[in-house]
Amino acid sequence: MRSARGLGLWPGGSRGPGRTWRPGRAEGAAVLGALSSEERRVLERKLKKERKKEERKRLREAGVAMAQSSLARRSGAQLALDYLCGWAQKRENWRFQKTRQTWLLLHMYDCDEVPDEHFPALLAYLEGLRGRARELTVQKAEALMRELDEEGPGADPRLLEKTQRIRQVLQLLS
Repeated sequence: MRSARGLGLWPGGSRGPGRTWRPGRAEGAAVLGALSSEERRVLERKLKKERKKEERKRLREAGVAMAQSSLARRSGAQLALDYLCGWAQKRENWRFQKTRQTWLLLHMYDCDEVPDEHFPALLAYLEGLRGRARELTVQKAEALMRELDEEGPGADPRLLEKTQRIRQVLQLLS
């Protein structure tokens, strides 16, 4: 693939250390006209990436935290719980989402992730579980139960709650 440097389009033949060449309007048209469509696409992507990098740097220097945009996004936990509530309340409008189901199956024994008020709805959801997902859920619950039995009875209330949830799931699915 020919690069802008290989075509002699870089001023002075090289960019120099830490410097990025950006064509002006007239130069940009010449550069883009001299490149094939694939080369043009690659060059445009590189320029876009550089613009984004400079924008992030400018924002960082201005003290704007990047975390603000991540706060606007909802967490996987909230999305999964909303999915579960949607299933429980409006099944005619509900649509299956593999990632939400997977999250629920991975975190269903954790009281912090799936609060007690959502657990009965999760048990009702698990009743409809079919196929490999059901088999794996039972296998994992049995393995966790064996593991907790080997550890012996503990006074930790969180562990007791987890054990109770595992028993409920096993009773429902077995």
